[in-house]
Amino acid sequence: MDRFEAGMLAWSRAGHDTGMLYVILKTDEEYVYLTDGRLKPIEKPKKKKKKHVQVMRVVPQELADMSEKEIKNEDIRRVIRRFVNVESGCN
Repeated sequence: MDRFEAGMLAWSRAGHDTGMLYVILKTDEEYVYLTDGRLKPIEKPKKKKKKHVQVMRVVPQELADMSEKEIKNEDIRRVIRRFVNVESGCN
């Protein structure tokens, strides 16, 4: 398994968006393309160097069950919101 995989959650570790949670849309040799479904929608993902993100090695089940073309910005926002709520202890 490649270290970076589409659908995984990733925290930004550098830049003005440090601490933001994203979903990886796709990867190439040096970069990952990230979306949060709001400021960085699927149609215009954020390009970030791999060394500047920390990957959560989980693909949320909601995203794993969908094909790439079925995923919408609302789905990305929902996944991120649920993960942040679980991490902070709010259900």
